Amino acid sequence: MQRRTLLATAAALATRPAFAQTGGQTGAPIRIGEINSYTAQPAFTLPYRNGWQLAVEEINAAGGLLGRKLEIISRDDAGRPADAVRIAQELLAEEKVDLLAGTFLSNVGLAVSDVARQSQRLFVASEPLTDALVWEKGHRHCFRLRPSTYMQAAMLVERAAALPAKRWATVAPNYEYGQSAVKWFKQLLLARRPDVVFGAEQWPALGKIDAGATVQALSDDKPEAVFNVTFGADLTAFVRAGNTRRLFEGRSVVSMLTGEPEYLEPLADETPGGWIVTGYPSDTLDTPAHRTFLGAYLAAFNVMPKNGSVVGYAMVQAIAAGLRRAGSTNTDAMIEGLRGAEFATPFGPARFRTQDQQSTMGAFVGTLAAGWPTMREATYVDGASVLPSDAEVARLRPA
Repeated sequence: MQRRTLLATAAALATRPAFAQTGGQTGAPIRIGEINSYTAQPAFTLPYRNGWQLAVEEINAAGGLLGRKLEIISRDDAGRPADAVRIAQELLAEEKVDLLAGTFLSNVGLAVSDVARQSQRLFVASEPLTDALVWEKGHRHCFRLRPSTYMQAAMLVERAAALPAKRWATVAPNYEYGQSAVKWFKQLLLARRPDVVFGAEQWPALGKIDAGATVQALSDDKPEAVFNVTFGADLTAFVRAGNTRRLFEGRSVVSMLTGEPEYLEPLADETPGGWIVTGYPSDTLDTPAHRTFLGAYLAAFNVMPKNGSVVGYAMVQAIAAGLRRAGSTNTDAMIEGLRGAEFATPFGPARFRTQDQQSTMGAFVGTLAAGWPTMREATYVDGASVLPSDAEVARLRPA
């Protein structure tokens, strides 16, 4: 997104009332310190901001939380962990926020989680997908909303295992999210299909893919199927180069996140056919929860929601559900309120598990039709159905 577009969007948002004014609210506002990569990842984070603004306005219009107005103090980490750490510390020390929330990139989310651990303050991670947030580096002060790399890999493996392909190649951004996604996809697919062999692995730097060289390296390995984890501009470049060099012809492709509108729509008529993807079929989903959300979102912003919109909206609803159970903004009380809390999302109900503080919010799995940037035959997979057992979580998560 060009700078002038970002500035125009920011100006438009600035003119919009941030919080509905409602009588009956007393005391200081409940303040959430929200951190995200607004300038680094605008395709996802700007719709995400719309989503949390909508949820905040709805909650305040209904009387707020615990008799108080809900307020979000939002900051941009520019996709840099060091900046996110500094901002998190400032939000806690200077803005006196009651809890931290947000983040996009997995390495940034882990950095903010460590701030929460050291300061003994609550952090609700909205988007970062690495399983380390709730398992290897999990702690009682960190919760995560979105279905993780393990969960989405498990969703995709259900279909990948049924493919005749035996030789696979992988391509993923070379940081925590990409590494985690490939690790779990390989492990879960091999458990289902011991005859599978993984060959070429391509690890482009995030946002800096050399698409031609990446596609050529994958082609040279002659895989029967490809597991793709690129997203955003890297995905667009990868698809364009793959189409040009015919990488996808006669090969199956399984792709994480590609069905999300913010990443799928830029492909336009270059959308490859037959890919198995996770995502969000915003244009065809017709459930009561989604109809309500879609109507409110269209009325507020006059654009179709993206997956980021759903995540931002659900994040605030999840926090609100935990606060209602807690009855307080005391950190320990909020943690107990969130553990086991059930909350509404545009995809349907979800809850935070007590054993690892991972939400059961799911995702859709479907396929792509050539030249049509939308998911087809999409099926919702409840996150609870693809999470490991309590015994496995106990092995993965520190005491």
